[in-house]
Amino acid sequence: MDKYNILVIGGGPAAITIAKTVQGKMSVGIIRPENHSMIYCAMPYVIEGLLPFEKTLKKDAIVTEAKASLIRDTVSKVNFDAKTVTTVKNVEISYDKLVIATGATPILPPIPGRNLDGVMTFKTEKDLQKIMGLVNSGLKKAVVVGAGAIGIELAQALNERMVETHLVDMADYILPNMVDYEIVEETQESLIKSGINLHLKSKVTSLGGTDKVEEVLLENTQIIHFDQMDHCSEAGAAALPGLVVFAVGMKPNLELFAGTDLKIEQDGIVVDNKLATNIKCVYAAGDCCQFTSGITGKIVSGKLATNAVPMARVLANNFLGGNRAYPGFFNGTATKIGDFYIGGTGFSENTAGKHFDIEVGYAEFTTAFPIMPGTTKVRLKLIADRKTHRIIGGQFVSGKPVTDKVDKITMAIQYGITLEQLINFSYSAQPYQSFYPAHNLIVKAAENILNKINS
Repeated sequence: MDKYNILVIGGGPAAITIAKTVQGKMSVGIIRPENHSMIYCAMPYVIEGLLPFEKTLKKDAIVTEAKASLIRDTVSKVNFDAKTVTTVKNVEISYDKLVIATGATPILPPIPGRNLDGVMTFKTEKDLQKIMGLVNSGLKKAVVVGAGAIGIELAQALNERMVETHLVDMADYILPNMVDYEIVEETQESLIKSGINLHLKSKVTSLGGTDKVEEVLLENTQIIHFDQMDHCSEAGAAALPGLVVFAVGMKPNLELFAGTDLKIEQDGIVVDNKLATNIKCVYAAGDCCQFTSGITGKIVSGKLATNAVPMARVLANNFLGGNRAYPGFFNGTATKIGDFYIGGTGFSENTAGKHFDIEVGYAEFTTAFPIMPGTTKVRLKLIADRKTHRIIGGQFVSGKPVTDKVDKITMAIQYGITLEQLINFSYSAQPYQSFYPAHNLIVKAAENILNKINS
């Protein structure tokens, strides 16, 4: 029987991070059922034709060169008392410490017609290959349900491939979990102008068809048909193939642990700030975990690779003798819509208002000196607690990438930086890379909030 100091179930970002951090100082085994570990967030760009499929596949060497063992198998049973796992190939492996990093699966809502051919979610290598096959075979029409980042990126990719694309969401506007409407308003209009059919305040109630999906029924009595033909179509022609992709949320992959003593709640495995579960020598990281907001300390979802990686770093460093603690989710995210880059972190104004007495400030400058070529606008919405003056949220929209700016606000939130500290922020300036030295976007927004509070 093989034995490892650290055995990881799952081969995603958390597992890879553990292997790269430990680097052979302890024996690490990673059990991965998938053929490849993928760069999931790049999948829409393969459909769009910007990237070849192979670019989304991570090389196995990323694990093996970190001196970890990659085990291509699926776990069928875990014996916490004996500290062993058994695989579908009937291989038994023992461990000193077990890390559960089984990830999460997209939700397919329990609505009539969900099992029809052409209805799917979007996460795996097989999902990508299926959609690529349909598009390359002449797919004419698709419905994407969920106007979050993944849904929007997929809708744009299909639209670029000349597929008539409908984007459906129950919310009043796109990206409701990332930013507020005023930040995304212009971007939303550009999405419509690009040719995407946007259905907001709309809920999918059922899917119609015999074997394959032929129509999508919405709560407002609207029906999206897949068999509508143009004036050149012959009468009696077979219904055109359709595609419905749900991107409405994720559920943790924890079926393996049903009936065990592992403590699991609605959003995943319960862990403490050292990522330990209720079972000795068993830990969890990534999308399969339930954890708390770094702002309020209350449970909040955080199913992002950018959360899985730092969670895994905490684990790996503690396995090596450290004493790190995971601070919680801040959920900094970003996406690109047409020519716009959008990002947000912490709480939106609506969410923040449920927990704090807040004040909001704004700043808008250009991404370079206004006299320079290629300059575009960048706008910041900053949210702070009126009582403590601490930053609790920030949102950006620009014609240039914003992730670096999102990360600065995340740092301000994470380390309790106040408005007074922000207005003394020491910044750099250069004609191609910033606004004039006379001012800075973050400083201006912080001043705007303080002026409102002090008035």
